[in-house]
Amino acid sequence: MAGGYGATCGDLGYPTIEEWARATNYHAEHVGSLLRPPELLEAREAHAQGSVTDERLRELEARAALAAIEIQRQAGLDVFTDGEVRRATWMAGLLESIGGVVPVPLPLAKWHRDGKEPQAEETAFEWMAAADKVFQKSARTGAEAAFLAQHAPGQFKITMVSSSMGPLLWNPDVSATAYPAPAELVRDLVALQIKEIEGLLDQGVTWIQLDSLGYDQVIDKDIREGLGQTGLTPEGILDSTVSVDAEVVSAVKRKYPDVTVGLHLCRGNNRSAWAAQGSYEPVAERLFGELDVDRFLLEYDTERAGGFEPLRFVPRGKTVVLGLISSKVPRLESQDELRRRIEEAARYVPIEHLAISPQCGFASTARGNLLTVDDERRKLELVVDTADKVWG
Repeated sequence: MAGGYGATCGDLGYPTIEEWARATNYHAEHVGSLLRPPELLEAREAHAQGSVTDERLRELEARAALAAIEIQRQAGLDVFTDGEVRRATWMAGLLESIGGVVPVPLPLAKWHRDGKEPQAEETAFEWMAAADKVFQKSARTGAEAAFLAQHAPGQFKITMVSSSMGPLLWNPDVSATAYPAPAELVRDLVALQIKEIEGLLDQGVTWIQLDSLGYDQVIDKDIREGLGQTGLTPEGILDSTVSVDAEVVSAVKRKYPDVTVGLHLCRGNNRSAWAAQGSYEPVAERLFGELDVDRFLLEYDTERAGGFEPLRFVPRGKTVVLGLISSKVPRLESQDELRRRIEEAARYVPIEHLAISPQCGFASTARGNLLTVDDERRKLELVVDTADKVWG
């Protein structure tokens, strides 16, 4: 497997550590999820109704994962995922892999789409809440890692929702007996996530990405102002989110200091709709200053994310992956504009520590965003071509 911990620079094809470092400073990346084939979506529905076997579903998932890897390879990417094709949503680590939870109504969320607002049923997906002490039900990421180790033609990463988003699984009507307060649930979820990641590292995984959107509650002015009705405060949410993310990252780095850890933050991504807006400024100093991650993958494709000024808090040596290309719309961005914005961001972060990506995945929920596989491919090719022209 590329990048295993027992490998030397020579084993990996690089004569010196300096050449290895240059080769692994990836400037083109994507967040994780890719559009699922219609055949897989239909099979998943049929499987839920009992008319498709487990074996047939696994076969179609593997086929879709191979197709996702091939799209990335053809686009010229050097960091691979399996497209998250086996997951119903990007939050599979909480909603699908954890036991001790039961289905509950989806929490109210306001989704917005530029143009016509989406219907509630279009953005709906199955939700869960803790009804008993939580436990790891399935080793989903381990299976993904084993598949990628066998089939990815280069470096790969495993993406997972951060346990800092665990409060979303706390429902007072069903959770209070097992967990009197959300913080107690989060403690158990943190322990489970650290154990899961340690297992991945033992398996040979060298790149982990945490998806952590709790910061949006502080970033978005309307959400922030509505917290008063819940008894929560922006300061409290920021403190707990940073603390949990930092604890997970620290545990990873203690076990394997050289593993690459990324943290992704966007404004919501569901059927080309978004849920939050606002500058990184309210969270920037703590987010960038207290999380010892190697790469921050940040949404920056529209004015909803504000300007690059908050990047002044990014410590030297950390990489910022600028999510400048939209995964929500088919329109292909102007490369001249992309290069201009990279130059603008370089006022705050040295250009050698910048990279480019789409702002989020193409299918954070299984039905995916409102564009085609060809649109997706062109977007990924634009990521790679722009990186080649800017960084060589």
